Amino acid sequence: MAQPNNVCVLVAEIPGVDRLTDALDAAEAKHALERCLNRVDRAIEAKGGTALRRGSARIRAVFPRTDDAISASCEMLERVQSLPPLRGLRMTICVGLHFGADESGEAEVGALHLAEIAKPGQALASEAVVARLSSASRQFVAAAPSRDPALAGLGFTAFTIARQPASVPVERPAERPIMQRACVRHGEETLVVDESRPVVLFGRELGNDVVIADPRASRQHARIERRREGFVLIDQSTNGTYFAEDGGTERCIKGAEIVLTGSGRIGCGFVANEIEPELVFIEIV
Repeated sequence: MAQPNNVCVLVAEIPGVDRLTDALDAAEAKHALERCLNRVDRAIEAKGGTALRRGSARIRAVFPRTDDAISASCEMLERVQSLPPLRGLRMTICVGLHFGADESGEAEVGALHLAEIAKPGQALASEAVVARLSSASRQFVAAAPSRDPALAGLGFTAFTIARQPASVPVERPAERPIMQRACVRHGEETLVVDESRPVVLFGRELGNDVVIADPRASRQHARIERRREGFVLIDQSTNGTYFAEDGGTERCIKGAEIVLTGSGRIGCGFVANEIEPELVFIEIV
């Protein structure tokens, strides 16, 4: 008798879609949902998952390792949280993770129930997922099961997933906070990378914060992240990302990252030292 194919399934869904469509016109609502789901897709792809089903406000994905599924859930929560509000509405997602038989749909049903129970901006993982995590990934899991009454009757317990490790040292060396901001300009639009928006995404795909209308740019080309060490430019493209610091030399990175120490110009798949209509300008202030 063949052994059942057990998998780890992640379900992410956008809550409050009716409220969103009531507050925005149809085109705005569709764009907001697409941007949110695109960020979920990127987190799944970055962690080795496979998206198998996508609805207008829900994505189902399968992961070969539970550790990767937990990591993906943390990343997608961060990515969606960094989206700017639209007419005062901030996008959120609910995430559920369950491990079980794929053929019977057990894993998907469990993950779907958890996603429906999770609060906006929350991820819940079943005990079957948590039991298979490495010690490194268990840092992101609450020490005790959730006591949410809505979980009663599922037949298993569930744990809240934190976007930061649950076991934080009591004392940490004092670090100088980042007081600077990075102003990113593309065409007539200027975005600010700071505490409220720690990530800005570049690429040809419409779901990016900065859409590059150039065939040399990848759909999901690069991003700028705000970290403790400063602002970091990260390439995830086919043709590479070029950075020309003002008054300095030009560098090209491919599948790598650099710390931005000064202001300059960014070329997504093309050199930044030439006049190009799709150049991105960054100024650290």
